[in-house]
Amino acid sequence: MAMSCSSSSSSVRLRLNLAPSRRRIAAPANLQVLRRVGVAAASIRLRAARATGGDARQPFDHVPRGVEEVGEMEEDEERRRRRGLKIAVVGFGNYGQFLTRTLVRQGHTVLAHSRSDYSAVAAELGATYFTDAHDLVECHPDVVLLVTSILSAEAVLRSLPVHRLRRDTLFADVLSVKEFPRNLLLGTLPEEFDIICTHPMFGSTSSRARAAACCAEHDAHAAETQFLTHTVGRTLAMLELQTTPINTKGYETLLRLVDNTCSDSFDLYNGLFMYNNNSTELLNRLEWAMDSVKKRLFDGLHDVLRRQLFEGSPPLDSVSAAAAGSPPDDAPIDGDLDSDNEEEQSE
Repeated sequence: MAMSCSSSSSSVRLRLNLAPSRRRIAAPANLQVLRRVGVAAASIRLRAARATGGDARQPFDHVPRGVEEVGEMEEDEERRRRRGLKIAVVGFGNYGQFLTRTLVRQGHTVLAHSRSDYSAVAAELGATYFTDAHDLVECHPDVVLLVTSILSAEAVLRSLPVHRLRRDTLFADVLSVKEFPRNLLLGTLPEEFDIICTHPMFGSTSSRARAAACCAEHDAHAAETQFLTHTVGRTLAMLELQTTPINTKGYETLLRLVDNTCSDSFDLYNGLFMYNNNSTELLNRLEWAMDSVKKRLFDGLHDVLRRQLFEGSPPLDSVSAAAAGSPPDDAPIDGDLDSDNEEEQSE
């Protein structure tokens, strides 16, 4: 931590800036981490600057909200913790509403925005709804939570007037893939913004190199846990399976899989395919696995047929009938052979 002070006798104000080498950070273990976001979340650098009247009026000052004078820093930080964070939820569909319930319950102020009008739903959840993104950013949220579909994430992000946000704003995404949003956020947002790529199942890292590795590992796992599950569910849905009077537990599991996967939009499934670099390979492996199972079945059938043709083995129906104690199909039934002989003798 380095500190420099002006030699001027005028009053000075301490400013806290995140160290540039640590600004881009990756996935927290869960959304509880949003409670702890602040200058304590990363290494900090102190510098002193002369306070002027113009500085006090700058809406996009580097000074963290709630920190004005050195003597008041601890008191202001405590006040900030008590009031919670101001969080913008961009994308107010089902998952955005789910997150809002949790965040409001934790004491945070939620500002909601989406393409559709969810103002009534937002009011019920205790959030403030904005139909215009410009009005949203004028509230200067501490955190912008991107809760869109994978396919629309880039368009939504580029529609936000991010230049009007504070330069210490934190952006976080909750998409089901991680390498794509990581690259999108790094390439779109100003360097001063903080970034967290999140997934509720995964922990956090704090450097760009580790973030890249974490995102790549996440997507490799997600291809199997999410994309494969959705692929199998949607494939089974094409069979139009129905419940039967003799359902087994395994069959009921398949029916539930169909219901769970097909209840999500096809855009979600398509996004898991389009924006996960591992999905195509997994589809190829799945096709290979199905072909391998079919080959094993047909190879066994061909072996039986070859034995019948070249080794004199009995046909499959004869073997099955004998095992069941039934006569073969060409055996006489109910004394037909005797009656035929009697007819011949009478002639």
